Amino acid sequence: MSMMESKVCVIIAARNAARTIAVAIASALREPEVAEVVVVDDASTDDTAQAARAADDGSGRLAVMRLDVNRGPSFARNAAIAASQSPFIAILDADDFFLAGRLHNLFAGADWDFAADNIMLIRDDALSDVTKIVAPQFAAEPEFLDLERFVEGNISRRNVRRGELGFLKPVISRAFLDRHGLRYDESLRLGEDYELYARAVAKGARFKVIRSCGYGAIVRADSLSGRHKTQDLKRLADADLALLAIDSLPEGSKAVLRRHERHVRDKYRLRNFLDVKAERGLASAAAYAFASQSNLVPIVQGVASDKLEALFRRVGLGSRHQHVPPTRFLMAGTSTGKEP
Repeated sequence: MSMMESKVCVIIAARNAARTIAVAIASALREPEVAEVVVVDDASTDDTAQAARAADDGSGRLAVMRLDVNRGPSFARNAAIAASQSPFIAILDADDFFLAGRLHNLFAGADWDFAADNIMLIRDDALSDVTKIVAPQFAAEPEFLDLERFVEGNISRRNVRRGELGFLKPVISRAFLDRHGLRYDESLRLGEDYELYARAVAKGARFKVIRSCGYGAIVRADSLSGRHKTQDLKRLADADLALLAIDSLPEGSKAVLRRHERHVRDKYRLRNFLDVKAERGLASAAAYAFASQSNLVPIVQGVASDKLEALFRRVGLGSRHQHVPPTRFLMAGTSTGKEP
């Protein structure tokens, strides 16, 4: 792709991100392929919009929009897409950043509709200066995700560090989105990336992933994605049912979508049980659990696992969760043997 063809709009949905938004914007503006950066302040209660405007480099590429009512990341991203004109769209979270040269690497080939790379996950308590962060050199090892591979890669496992493929932050062809009438599902505040990517791949998107690392994600205990509501899980499970209604899905794709739907629905049932117990007492929660076997099994398994982990901590064995290192990667990679 030529430089003219590879013009990118970076869209940043931001809420209460005054502390981090400047770093995100600066990392996008330093990429020569970036023609636009559109920040949508989703009704922040801090100075996010002002901090974003203060990060302008004077090139005329930055636009900041502010919503008066919090509408969620899907609405904010759709608003940014509507306000932009570039043929490619890159997703950047407000507390994350691009590593230098990221877009150059992704545009090395013209054989994709979605292109994503490895993500460096950095604990916020291990962070000092993001401008000094350099990723190890990994071989690109490109692969194309089909629907089965993508959905299977979004089924998390208890007590295993999260690394779902829905966390990927691709560059997206606007032409593909427009051709298939695709935008973020504004009913979702959890898993909106997963739903869009899955629907796109189901409609034939060439989703290319390389192991080279170009995206830095800050892992925070208080991140918005970690504070989802119980009903957000139900809506995500319902989104899987909607994906199953797509015509001509192969049986293998349907099977893995059903597994993902059950996986998310079971999380919802456990969370709902705990909510009912907190709000109406144990008797009401027990009635909900025993209403059906589909409720009872994930609730019993989830409660038992939580109790066992609490016991381990009390007797001094610590958490069964793996120790999370200061820096890790979403996908494993093969080192090129070169110095970073």
